[in-house]
Amino acid sequence: MPQRRAEAIENRIETAEQSLAGIAPTHGGNGEEADYPYIANYAKGLPHDDAGEVDPDAYRLMVRALQSGDRDDFERIPLGGDKPLGTNGPEQRPLVNPQAGLAFDTQGPDAQQIAIPPAPRIDSPQNSAEMGELYWMALCRDVPFSEFDTHPLVAAAATDLTESFSDFRGPKEDGRVTPATLFRGDTSGDVAGPYLSQFMLLDVPLGTLLIDQRHDTVEEGLDHVLDFPTWLEVQRGRSQPREKRNTKDRRYIRNPRDLAHYVHHDALYQAYLNAALILLGRQTPFDGGNPYHHSDNQQGFGTYGGPHLLTLVTEIATRALKAVWYQKWNVHRRLRPETFGGRIHAHLDDSVPVEYAMIDEEILESGALAKAQHRWGVSLLPQAFPEGSPVHPSYGAGHATVAGACVTVLKAWFDTSTVLEDPVVPDARGRRLVPCTGDAVLTVGGELDKLAANISIGRNMAGVHWRTDYTASVRLGEEIAIGLLREQTRLGNESAHFTLRRFDGTSVTI
Repeated sequence: MPQRRAEAIENRIETAEQSLAGIAPTHGGNGEEADYPYIANYAKGLPHDDAGEVDPDAYRLMVRALQSGDRDDFERIPLGGDKPLGTNGPEQRPLVNPQAGLAFDTQGPDAQQIAIPPAPRIDSPQNSAEMGELYWMALCRDVPFSEFDTHPLVAAAATDLTESFSDFRGPKEDGRVTPATLFRGDTSGDVAGPYLSQFMLLDVPLGTLLIDQRHDTVEEGLDHVLDFPTWLEVQRGRSQPREKRNTKDRRYIRNPRDLAHYVHHDALYQAYLNAALILLGRQTPFDGGNPYHHSDNQQGFGTYGGPHLLTLVTEIATRALKAVWYQKWNVHRRLRPETFGGRIHAHLDDSVPVEYAMIDEEILESGALAKAQHRWGVSLLPQAFPEGSPVHPSYGAGHATVAGACVTVLKAWFDTSTVLEDPVVPDARGRRLVPCTGDAVLTVGGELDKLAANISIGRNMAGVHWRTDYTASVRLGEEIAIGLLREQTRLGNESAHFTLRRFDGTSVTI
């Protein structure tokens, strides 16, 4: 036992040293906080004036706490509602976990060890393009995915994103956004076959249960935060009436509104746990580097078997959250799209006595904004959730970072070239699944990449995140998962390796 204890200590120290080796990253924002103080960065939940701008003293107290890390400093951050500090009730939403990025973990990379690039600035054409996409997502919330190839709104969105914006970085065909690429993720799997991943549709085996993936729904056509007074209350962090959920008429996900509703209420690793259970239930082959792949007399269980995988898929989620929460609060503090929509509205509406000359002209002159103004009568970005975004900064995205981490574990574990036979799609009303038509070959790897994009972009469809929140964050999650998997291969008695295709299309062997 003393020898085992000494080996255990040595392994922990050696693993930590290997995980933390290398050059420390440089964390840097995009300069907006200095160039446009109190206007271009996240401040939701803090006190705001009647024009929707944050109280500078409150913002400085928030930044002071983030820089000092002092627990008492965090308690001094003032909130924007009527409730006094320390008596948060239903009228005031508290800030979400600004201390998470300061926590340590004993597994995987440290939360502050991996950086993401600076976010697009609000005065840039790229940011305008991302905002244009969000207006079109709001306009298309009730268009069934099955009608994307024929619906006039979808065609208009594709044309406008191509012609109004010089720096739109979503997927394209021959240099143009098309209905087949609209609102999709960046990998080759994302643009293959139907919009939704099979892992969002197939029945989930859970022990003796078989769970179909029909969900409760919200009212079609009902959007939120559609006037400036409500927008201002939302920025101050005041709670809003809860949405009404129809729990009796459950549907498969049919359209962007359904997908936004799913990611409003999901457990963060839910979709990936479901995917793991589906793949295990189908006896999908493991990756060739699994140490028991060629064993004649053993199989994996607590190591390199089903229980090992299911544990990793869930535990990687909290490590991903700590890493992205550091980026959110301590580095970038990117404003939410709903806030930028308020800036656009204030700039154009004479009743609000402010102007924001830094807003790029491409969004102001776009078909996306004009169409939104025509439908809702305001320049605000309509929200799928009554309360708008969560009370934490936008970049990176928690859902997307967890998606990147969990999907990377799954891609490492299984033979991703395996074809998913007999794919399905929901019927037009979402009541049942029907066979998928078309000649696209859907592989495990492609559908896992698509799953990460579905969950991440579903948050964009709600109006609470930007496209680069997705693209940067899945790669952050991927790095966290690769670091954790490296540790797993060092600590087992077996000789194992994993091979997977990353989100950028390159391959890596762990």
